[in-house]
Amino acid sequence: MDRRERAVGAVVGSAVGDALGAPFEFGPAGAFSGRFPAGGGEMCGGGGWEPGEATDDTQMAVHLAESLLECGGLDLPDVFARFQRWAADDPKDIGLQTEEVLTNGMPWDLAAGFHFQSTRRAAGNGSLMRATTSAVYFAADGREATMDAARRIAALTHGDPAAWAGTAVYHELLRVALDGGDPLEAVPDVLTHVPAQHRERYSVVLAPDWHPDQATEFNGAIWPCLGSAVWALRGTSGLEEALRAAVDLGGDTDTVGAVTGGLAGAVYGFAAIPARWTEPLHVPLPGAGGRVLRLPELVDLARRLESRA
Repeated sequence: MDRRERAVGAVVGSAVGDALGAPFEFGPAGAFSGRFPAGGGEMCGGGGWEPGEATDDTQMAVHLAESLLECGGLDLPDVFARFQRWAADDPKDIGLQTEEVLTNGMPWDLAAGFHFQSTRRAAGNGSLMRATTSAVYFAADGREATMDAARRIAALTHGDPAAWAGTAVYHELLRVALDGGDPLEAVPDVLTHVPAQHRERYSVVLAPDWHPDQATEFNGAIWPCLGSAVWALRGTSGLEEALRAAVDLGGDTDTVGAVTGGLAGAVYGFAAIPARWTEPLHVPLPGAGGRVLRLPELVDLARRLESRA
């Protein structure tokens, strides 16, 4: 399997996981498998979402991707401005923390820090949910560069360094997978590049014997969200199975699905994503003139991110 196949798998897999999980957000564990005990019909819609409709997770990921491509690299003020335009265009869903940062009137380099200083609560999974596209873009630059980019992008909306660390771990795990390696085997090494004050907490949720039932926070926090995605990948043997396990956890199902789909898509490739999931997939894009991206546009976006063309 070539690198481009893995990159497309990651970007589309993340969007698919997002759309699969959206109707089950904040629901109980087991709701997904209870409704769909066998394959078929899973892109059901509900909870205000159309069948196959991706949420803010993928919408922000697309805005980030288009900034990287159009600016020829990371232009943080441009990314922040795109996020602000998106937030102002009435998206169906937006995280409370992200909304506060994007609308508090502070400049791009102060807004998240101001929010964190005011609340001391900024370790939600909102910087992780949108990270697949940037992880694909920066993967070719190596571990140090991709982890640094992840931290800088996360810091636009999340002032807690714990969120920066988790997003950087995800960037690196995806880089390993895109290179054809095993991201699960890479976990111990990746953890050595996490700042000491955050390493123990991530070591716990990324350990082989950890289960989401052991989480000490709701999976809307970055630690159990990332841990749940790695758990879903570790305990299954294919992309469909991994995504079913992830969404079936309940809670913040769209984001756990998006993160799992990014990792599983990079591991198993685009061909592993069933057509019954990709055919209805679509990404409305507030802040971009009413555009709606479907599978061909997402595939093209992933290829451009991988080649930086």
